[in-house]
Amino acid sequence: MLMNTHEARLKALREELTARGLDGFVVPISDEHMSEYVGAYAQRLEWLTGFGGSAGSAVVLKDRAAMFVDGRYTLQVREQVDGRFYEYESVPQTSVAKWLGATAPEGAKIGFDPWLHGKPWVDAAAKALAERGASLVPVDGNPIDAVWNDRPAPSDAPALVHANAYAGEASEAKRAAVAEWLGEQKLDAAVISALDSIAWLLNLRGADVERTPVALSFVIAHADGTAELFIAEEKVTPELRQHLGNAVTIRPRGAFVPGLEGLKGKRVAVDPERSVQAVFGALAGAGAEIVELRDPTVLPKAVKNPVEQAGHRSAQARDGAAVSKFLHWLSVHAPKGGETELSAAAKLQQFREESPLLRDLSFDTISAAGPNAASPHYRVNEESNLRIEPGSIYLVDSGGQYLDGTTDITRTVWVGPGEPAAEHKDRYTRVLKGHIALALAVFPKGTAGSQLDVLARQFLWSAGVDYAHGTGHGVGSFLSVHEGPQRIAKGAGGQAGTDQELLAGMFLSNEPGYYKTGAFGIRIENLVLVEPRRIDGAEGDYFGFETLTFVPIDRTLVDTALLTREELRWWDGYHARVLEIVGPQLEGAALDWLKDQCAPLSRG
Repeated sequence: MLMNTHEARLKALREELTARGLDGFVVPISDEHMSEYVGAYAQRLEWLTGFGGSAGSAVVLKDRAAMFVDGRYTLQVREQVDGRFYEYESVPQTSVAKWLGATAPEGAKIGFDPWLHGKPWVDAAAKALAERGASLVPVDGNPIDAVWNDRPAPSDAPALVHANAYAGEASEAKRAAVAEWLGEQKLDAAVISALDSIAWLLNLRGADVERTPVALSFVIAHADGTAELFIAEEKVTPELRQHLGNAVTIRPRGAFVPGLEGLKGKRVAVDPERSVQAVFGALAGAGAEIVELRDPTVLPKAVKNPVEQAGHRSAQARDGAAVSKFLHWLSVHAPKGGETELSAAAKLQQFREESPLLRDLSFDTISAAGPNAASPHYRVNEESNLRIEPGSIYLVDSGGQYLDGTTDITRTVWVGPGEPAAEHKDRYTRVLKGHIALALAVFPKGTAGSQLDVLARQFLWSAGVDYAHGTGHGVGSFLSVHEGPQRIAKGAGGQAGTDQELLAGMFLSNEPGYYKTGAFGIRIENLVLVEPRRIDGAEGDYFGFETLTFVPIDRTLVDTALLTREELRWWDGYHARVLEIVGPQLEGAALDWLKDQCAPLSRG
């Protein structure tokens, strides 16, 4: 059967569900590791619906279907998913569980893949369906895989050793710390499912997921300091075996479930946020005692050691030069009217690729002109590609995966000729003021990201506007560009990470924004490091942020009359550092442009 249309794919899935005796099925963006970004083999939602965002789910019933996305994807889902076949639902106003509880027919059997959902979701959905007189049914084999005839195979790229010169701490020491934690908790083992956790614990990297340097695998860490790595045999190199040593047993990926079943009678830690329901099911079925605790690598991974911090600063200096070269190029070529979102993204990648330490981008570049910039997580393709119009706003959110650090930066610029409208400058300057307020924040030990979020929003709120995404996310060290557990966001609804206290050594983004549907979008993003702050007479420990990203911020869009003296001082000090760090890496016209961009900002 030819399935070149999403309508045909939906029809084929419904036929497969009927053959299995199911009345519906839930399709998340996920893989066996609860990853945010997944390999091509796991892009089931995009294949079925056309939705290309990084967060969302669909529910398919016999006679209706719905897409569930949060505010970041409100516009994108309507552009990519056909409203004739799918209803659009907004999260967190609703959820898959709530919708099923209100919509599923009485007695319905709703299928789900236990390798793609976490236990909390399964518990909530099962409860909602039970109250409806329906049931949640685990499937043996994903029904989408049964109808996706040309589904890509999982990557067979080799796993790579991440040298201690970049990691800053040997894997043996990390495993010893996990073993000590297991002993303190009176546990026998911990299941590590998250790919970035495995990469950090074993000091390995990979190329199995685009934009995230991880290797598809599972780990069982034991209280004696040993570990079992479950990974496809073709991915294992002699270098990896030598690196891991005798204390890490390498087993085939297919041996993972038997490995879980071998923990019968043991006390085993499993992270319900980072492990799929199938892990819980295998352990429970084998008679293991499951203890739900956070993955013991998560917090140590988030608190970067001095080597990782130094590596990140080096990566940022290189990345700052690449982005500055791009912005100079853009200032010359975009006003001529011949550039597009795709051509600009390609040029930016070209500048980054001048560094031999670059291994990949850290995510698909958000190259957004005019109205496309109003979609915070817009992803350009051949169909959506717009010309960058002279006399308009252009937003570019991008990053690089370097061996010594992961970068993420957003700049919004005015493309001449002409002058920005008063509305453009007002909104841009309010975003800038929020960015500066967060950059200058000083806060006591124990402060969570949710307690700082209002600093970045206050100037937008005073004008009656807001943005629908978080203000800051954690960032990995040559790992995931979105890394928990820290987060700066509204705390309402118990959003993950918003109650995590900020600790010295954590990387975060600082990225307030503003988006006007159908018109333009604005975001200013730098990465920051939580660092101790000395305050004379302080009663307790205090922290602040070290800014890590150094690239000029567009001055054309700034209304200096809205800035305070302190904000002007921050601007001038920041741009003096940009010139100091990036200037020696530029020459000729690009250096002249940089000097102009970094000149003090006056009220004149």
